[in-house]
Amino acid sequence: MNKKNILICGSTGFMGKNISEHFLSLKEYNVYMTGLERAIEHPNFIKVDLTNKEQVNKLFSDYKFDIVVQAAANTSGSKDILTKPYLHVTDNAVMNSLILQACYDYSVGHFLFLSCGVMYNPDKSPVTEEDFSLDEGIFDKYYGVGWTKVYVEKLCKFYSDLGRTKHTVIRHSNTYGPHDKYDLEKSHMFGATITKVMSAQEGEEIVVWGDGLTERDLLYVDDVVDFIQKAIERQDAKYKLYNVGYGESISVKDIVEKIIRISGKDLSIRFDLTKPSINTKLALISDKAREELGWEWETSIDEGIFKTIEWYRENY
Repeated sequence: MNKKNILICGSTGFMGKNISEHFLSLKEYNVYMTGLERAIEHPNFIKVDLTNKEQVNKLFSDYKFDIVVQAAANTSGSKDILTKPYLHVTDNAVMNSLILQACYDYSVGHFLFLSCGVMYNPDKSPVTEEDFSLDEGIFDKYYGVGWTKVYVEKLCKFYSDLGRTKHTVIRHSNTYGPHDKYDLEKSHMFGATITKVMSAQEGEEIVVWGDGLTERDLLYVDDVVDFIQKAIERQDAKYKLYNVGYGESISVKDIVEKIIRISGKDLSIRFDLTKPSINTKLALISDKAREELGWEWETSIDEGIFKTIEWYRENY
């Protein structure tokens, strides 16, 4: 059997760790992984700064990759989005530009980009891939990160038209599960809530930023990984863009209540209206992924919360 060489960019991050673990378990692939720090003890882990042109070119010249999954990104929670929005722009634009050019220069067969749904108008929820218009603009709090994602998506289309590399863009919804960020300063709402609940003593109060009415489309990370594998196996066009979501939105208030209930703890909730919160509502329709690739999510929100709590208990 001829194994394919697959590179997971950002293998030390939340998405990258889960993707790497999955493909390392399969016999059909030689898995290579990148990160800024050597956080994974594996002979195919490569320490590289993906914002450095020389290091990126050396990575692609030293190895022959058939598939590249781009999961590397600067990410954080709503606090940074509101106070330091540039953190999600500069390095992400640079690294993706360098990686995409390297994929073209070194004739990579398939490039998969983990985008997201921040470019969609939250007033239109639920949305299909066709519900984003360049003329419509992007929600003001997501302006920088949203246009950066669109820029990289358009770069994927540009390079696909040059003919060497197939490109798949994955607009996934809010993802959660094992290896997420559980640092209260950097985590998203879900990871922060898991940390607060699991660290609390019986009878304590959980503080939630905002009024709890913001709604999120939550998708368990294994379902995103399953989509990636299906896209590698079944996506045969030069360029495709897919929504990958749960298809329903759930309020922050309901999410927090579910996490508390499933944890088995007796805790109360206080909503802190003085803390930063981004009040939007979004759900992604993934009919295209189902019809073309046969993908559907398999993990319900309650099941995903249970699995995440069990993983947290074992690892923290």
